[in-house]
Amino acid sequence: MFEGPRKRVLIVEDEAMISMLIEDMVLDFGCEIVGPAARLDRALTFALQEDIDIGLLDINVDGSVVFPVADVLRFRGIPFIFSTGYDFRALPERFHGCPTLSKPFSYENFADTLRMALASASNASEAV
Repeated sequence: MFEGPRKRVLIVEDEAMISMLIEDMVLDFGCEIVGPAARLDRALTFALQEDIDIGLLDINVDGSVVFPVADVLRFRGIPFIFSTGYDFRALPERFHGCPTLSKPFSYENFADTLRMALASASNASEAV
């Protein structure tokens, strides 16, 4: 689905069934999985230490918000996509305009959002 080397996708999701579905989709796209992380501390470790091309971040992970992980990824210049079953319009101002998937999302919607986020990041890095 994507050109060049295999993309590494950080998955942060605390619902096991949803995580497995996302993992299947990511593998279908020819990407590698980093994680998955079902807790904030594990997600932060991955975000700080792993080679990642993009993150897929459930906003509410085991009762904690995932925003510190998003902050780390942003600092590292790594794009991310939020996913949530809640109202994504309640995102903190610093994350307005970030790609967000509303659960449940379709395979096609996920693929399109992933493709656009990676293309956006690629275009931004080429402009630098």
